[in-house]
Amino acid sequence: MWKFIVRRLLITMPQIVLLSILVFIMAQLMPGDALSGLIDPNIDPAAIEEQREKLGLNDPWYVQYTDWVTSALQGDLGQSFRFKMPVSELIGQRLVNTFWLSLVTLIITYLIAIPLGITSGRYNDTLRDQLINGYTYIGFATPLFIFALVMLWAFGYGLGWFPTGGSVEPGLEPGSFAYIMSKVNHLLLPAISMALITTVNTVQYLRSEIIDTKQKDFVLTARAKGASESRVYRRHIFRNSLLPIAAYFGFEITGLIGGTVFIETIFSYPGMGLLFMESVLQRDYSVVTSVVLLFGIASILGALLSDIILSLVDPRIRIK
Repeated sequence: MWKFIVRRLLITMPQIVLLSILVFIMAQLMPGDALSGLIDPNIDPAAIEEQREKLGLNDPWYVQYTDWVTSALQGDLGQSFRFKMPVSELIGQRLVNTFWLSLVTLIITYLIAIPLGITSGRYNDTLRDQLINGYTYIGFATPLFIFALVMLWAFGYGLGWFPTGGSVEPGLEPGSFAYIMSKVNHLLLPAISMALITTVNTVQYLRSEIIDTKQKDFVLTARAKGASESRVYRRHIFRNSLLPIAAYFGFEITGLIGGTVFIETIFSYPGMGLLFMESVLQRDYSVVTSVVLLFGIASILGALLSDIILSLVDPRIRIK
């Protein structure tokens, strides 16, 4: 088991290094540079060039990359010209909101997907299965940002059940019960909106696994031995069908990364996704580079987590 994990880690490290190089090069191709938003454009061009030389912005890309990685490993991600604060501190504030939004979304996703997937797979080709399939087909066909806008209009502006922006009511004391409940109230609608769309993949995946497992020889053998139908499903079909779902957990995290960009922008929820969109529009070089790198690392680690989980629940796939 440990050999498998170490081997996967050895594969992951070069992927992260390559990702950092690609992110840095793409950032270099963006209009402007890290100095563009920090200075007055009316300053003498000679003085600007002198400052650019002092900061090493005229060095070859590989020299700048080495300096950037060295600083990043020390916790220095640069300065945001828009927010006038260190990028590491800014990301630390926004990362907490995105973490809780993603966690609640995952919980809601599995609370919906597992019962629906099990019901659809066990009673396939029945009315229940057709209703659940209808829901998943609508989910597949509906873009996340359109669905989120409808949810915001209906439950935020129309019914007024949820706040329409922000992450907490202003003026509340941090740590108080009212503050915590306000936090929960602000993230519920974005989380539910994203979960109702992202859950359809898991529902269909679980349904297909159950239908396929029902035809396996060991299930037919269990039935032939006189095992009750509930025991067959509980001990054989469900248990084996959930293995791929457990492995899919890491990829759910990867999918949430793209989803939070749309959701946080639509609901004005101050997380990493909204920070990314604002920084791209404002050409906040340091923030964009750091956020894209963190998103990429999270995707790589999500794939690693999937492999590790699958190796734990199904030892057959471990590399000897």
